[in-house]
Amino acid sequence: MFARELTPTLKKIANSFPAVFLTGPRQSGKTTLLKQIFPDYTYVSLERPDTLERIQSDPLGFLQNHDQKWIIDEAQRFPEIFSYIQDRIDQNPKKAHFILSGSQNFLLSQRISQTLAGRASVLELLPLTYHEYRTHTGFSEMDVWSFLFYGGYPRPYQEELNHHLWMGSYVRTYVERDVRDLLNIRDLSKFSIFLKLCAGRHGQLLNLSALAVDAGISQTTATEWLSILEASYILFRLKPYYKNFNKRLVKMPKVFFYDSGLLCYLLGIESPDHLSMHSQRGAVFEGFVITELMKHQLAKGDSFGFYFWRDHLGLEIDLLKECGEHQVVFEIKSSKTFQSDFLRSFLKWITATENKRENCHLIYAGDQNFRVQNFQVWKWNSLQRCAKEIL
Repeated sequence: MFARELTPTLKKIANSFPAVFLTGPRQSGKTTLLKQIFPDYTYVSLERPDTLERIQSDPLGFLQNHDQKWIIDEAQRFPEIFSYIQDRIDQNPKKAHFILSGSQNFLLSQRISQTLAGRASVLELLPLTYHEYRTHTGFSEMDVWSFLFYGGYPRPYQEELNHHLWMGSYVRTYVERDVRDLLNIRDLSKFSIFLKLCAGRHGQLLNLSALAVDAGISQTTATEWLSILEASYILFRLKPYYKNFNKRLVKMPKVFFYDSGLLCYLLGIESPDHLSMHSQRGAVFEGFVITELMKHQLAKGDSFGFYFWRDHLGLEIDLLKECGEHQVVFEIKSSKTFQSDFLRSFLKWITATENKRENCHLIYAGDQNFRVQNFQVWKWNSLQRCAKEIL
């Protein structure tokens, strides 16, 4: 089993709330982690038709016939269960304890806000970080393009599965089952095309109108489908930073996929070597860095809280986070060789905002950490250390 950085936070939160909800994409390791941390809890999965039928027919009786500690997996398949959980907690708040998990975030968050407000805390588990992969006994260190190509889903590593076949099965399962559950889509092939078009826009400003035209759907449908991909942890939107430094700013978000391995599959990238020469390698690397930092924030129980910044003249900062009175900013470069030109955006940023050099960090695909001109440069596989020291 992989040691997950979320473990201490999950244990702490479970001791503070009568219910905890763990959400994240399918196959990110939620069930494995919950069974490992809470071995004495009764585990049920609402993915199983017989279990779902039993709990739907008599939810009160089902909960009363078991002990007070539960892990209920894929809880969104029976949203009404939250009302019964609320009742059990209110009757016996000191003993009743529920760990709920699911992979369709918006459904569960809505139910939690309606029925379990103040009784439940929500945590998120994304696929493996490089540090989580590397610290697993028996796994050797990977080069940057290999890890980005294979991605962070745990199961292919643990079971030594064929990467291409597993990713194909993952996409088919997601499209055929989860999308059918969420939307009444008559033509799933159009949704598959839409998914690949989104992959082609990874790391770019999101123009929904153009995306809809390319997919042959209305802008309303494109908006709805994109929301489903977000709710299911396939992709996310990185928002622009709106603070006005006396400049006109870009206000469209960027779109990024959570997992680089899934992204590479959708882009038709066939190997780590292919990725290292691919036109999208810079965008794939940028998304990897952003999600690695995101995973560190989520493992602490914090919100993501990152942005990008771009003005109308083309000055851009890849990633920005507000930290009190100042902003910490990151530039992300997929080159393995440091070049002084990489610092150009920082110098322009400092001039425009009067920020300080020590708040500027460059992350690149090389193999050394160092300081240059009072800017910190981080190698790609030291992002955990970077996050701990800065965020």
